[in-house]
Amino acid sequence: MESKGEEASHQHPKQSKPTNDSPFPSTSIQESSLTISILPQELITDILLKLPVKPLLKFRCVSKSWLALISSPQFVKTHLSVSVNNKECTNHRVVLKVNSPEFNLKDCSLNSLLYDPVTEAFDLGYPMKNPRKARRSIRIVGSVNGLICLVIGVNDFFLWNPSIRKFKKLPDPTDGFYIMYGFGYDEFHDDYKVVAICNNLRYNGSHHVEVKIYSLKSDSWTSTYECWSGGVLSTRWGTLVNGKLHWTTTTTTTRVGVNNPKDIICIDLADKKWGKVEQPCYGEGDFNCTLSLGVLGGDLSLFYDYLRTHADVWVMKEYGVKESWTKMLTINYPNDPTAYLFLHTFCMSNKGEILFEFGSSFVVYNLNDNSIRNPEITNCDFIRQAIIYIESLVWPLLDKEPIIQQQ
Repeated sequence: MESKGEEASHQHPKQSKPTNDSPFPSTSIQESSLTISILPQELITDILLKLPVKPLLKFRCVSKSWLALISSPQFVKTHLSVSVNNKECTNHRVVLKVNSPEFNLKDCSLNSLLYDPVTEAFDLGYPMKNPRKARRSIRIVGSVNGLICLVIGVNDFFLWNPSIRKFKKLPDPTDGFYIMYGFGYDEFHDDYKVVAICNNLRYNGSHHVEVKIYSLKSDSWTSTYECWSGGVLSTRWGTLVNGKLHWTTTTTTTRVGVNNPKDIICIDLADKKWGKVEQPCYGEGDFNCTLSLGVLGGDLSLFYDYLRTHADVWVMKEYGVKESWTKMLTINYPNDPTAYLFLHTFCMSNKGEILFEFGSSFVVYNLNDNSIRNPEITNCDFIRQAIIYIESLVWPLLDKEPIIQQQ
């Protein structure tokens, strides 16, 4: 911590200034008639990097030097990396879209969900929340690096960092009925992109869709038309892994409520090319099953459900290599299989516990002893959608346009 004291330079008239080889801005400055005496810069930086976002926002007011340090791109990037690699998930939170009040958002601690029997949810104000328009629908498209993409109403897209309470409304795309969405980070171009898919029409045995991609760097949308044979897109939200957004396709059957998984398709955010991810050899055929995608430990995962009797959880240990698919566990359903109708993977802790989204709540499965527990979430009604975000200082618009701050 910095401490202020009287200027004492007259006691050391020939003292040379230390050199600064750090990539971060120096925290040593002279302000008015006072000199801020400091700990070694590396130590201060190391301490600040381990702090949550909320105190860092307050510490920007300590001095101009701390403001410069905490606001510097290198600090923001390093702080994000430290938070991402925190094995206790202390800076990870879960956004919950709840049933009541209508279209409300709440959030809670991921660490608490994983390890505590009871977790409290808190109201979360979101961009353009207007009581007079309370019935406007809200959809959570995705989250990456602390940024969340929302769709409010029909075509109002927003990028939002709830930790620093800043948001940007994206340009309106052209008219269309969007059925699938995705949000991700293009590391190659250092760009954030939104994908919206509409007009899922079947023609001559193929499904034709219009794909619209928003680039934050250009602040504009582009459109392409794609065609897939044999299957229709079945997952609404794209799963981001390895710089690509993934969806599943299905072939419908005559059996009510059953969609047979067909393919895992993906779009590379860097070159906008589509491809397929080979699935594992399930070993029990591919009839009357459902498939959902997720991310476990940074790897693509899938939840393969066999007619509500049991389900397998698979993880692709090496992206793009079919042989690297590994079956982590099999979950046998109880006598009432409908209890697990919406079960799919959410995340995995460093202690071998997998958090599943379980209908309107969550289930924690312990790989070590095969135990299952149901964490309770207070101050929260029926959960309609949930997504993990990480608290961060990231705001890619700092040098481009005025920042819009939530009131």
